[in-house]
Amino acid sequence: MAATIQVEKTKLKNPPLDIHTLGDRVLRQPAKRVAKVDNALRDLAYDMLKTMYSSDGIGLAAPQVAVNKQLIVVDTDPENAAAPPLILVNPKVIRTSKEQCTDQEGCLSIPGVYLDVVRPTAIEVSFKDENGRPQKMQAADLLARCILHEMDHLTGVMFVDRVNNQLALTQELQKNGFSAGDVKAITG
Repeated sequence: MAATIQVEKTKLKNPPLDIHTLGDRVLRQPAKRVAKVDNALRDLAYDMLKTMYSSDGIGLAAPQVAVNKQLIVVDTDPENAAAPPLILVNPKVIRTSKEQCTDQEGCLSIPGVYLDVVRPTAIEVSFKDENGRPQKMQAADLLARCILHEMDHLTGVMFVDRVNNQLALTQELQKNGFSAGDVKAITG
């Protein structure tokens, strides 16, 4: 299940891709399904992983690097060189737990902003791996949260859209140079 793409988990001075930030229109466009998993897509996943590690992230979605494709990369153990990253192509949530929890999230597209978000504690997700093979997996806790966070990017949703505490949200965004006007609140 783990990725076969080998990437050194090191910080690069000049990562291969630019991460777009809150307010950029590319982050709000729904990503297109990937029709064919090929070398170009694997190269993109490789560059996304290098960019993610360079930015101290644990997840990155293609729309964050201005690529309109349903592709996410996740590594909730970036300090462990032996733990392979996950590459999910066209991910789809099959099931979520009824149990939810609140935890702090951040986003490489909104640097410096960390706020509480409520999400299911466990999920089951189907996707294609970097070789185009259909996969299913169950994830819980941080991994489930990270996959859901990145999958949100594929539909133009950002974690700040899910924050319930509007005062904290506005203060954090202003403190870090972002506009609360770029948030598209999701209710329910």
